[in-house]
Amino acid sequence: MHKTEKDKAILLREMSGANVDKCMKCGKCSASCPSYDEMDIRPHQFVSYVQNEDVEALLESKSLWKCLSCFACVERCPRDVKPAMIIEAVRQMVVRQRGGNYLLPDEVPELLDEELPQQLLASAFRKYSK
Repeated sequence: MHKTEKDKAILLREMSGANVDKCMKCGKCSASCPSYDEMDIRPHQFVSYVQNEDVEALLESKSLWKCLSCFACVERCPRDVKPAMIIEAVRQMVVRQRGGNYLLPDEVPELLDEELPQQLLASAFRKYSK
């Protein structure tokens, strides 16, 4: 598969369709994120990590599962960078590395905590159970 960090960063750019080079680091995406306080890597940082080809940190981030996929970050971005699409692409990369394209019901309890928004659970089933 993709061995180097550079290869993974290129793949993430392709999968997301986001042009991370357009980011001007204004932070509006993170400022509008309802999950900001729950994230270890914020939306604007996802963009920077892809720019810097630090993909492993993203693959291990808990923020992947905290993102609500509400696209507030996409709406607020003045440069149309689409941080949510990057987060979605990283989620897909994690799922593919596990050897499948689906989120199995048995895996859901591992991802849940008491403060997890229900919107995230519904979003995950829509995306990963097709």
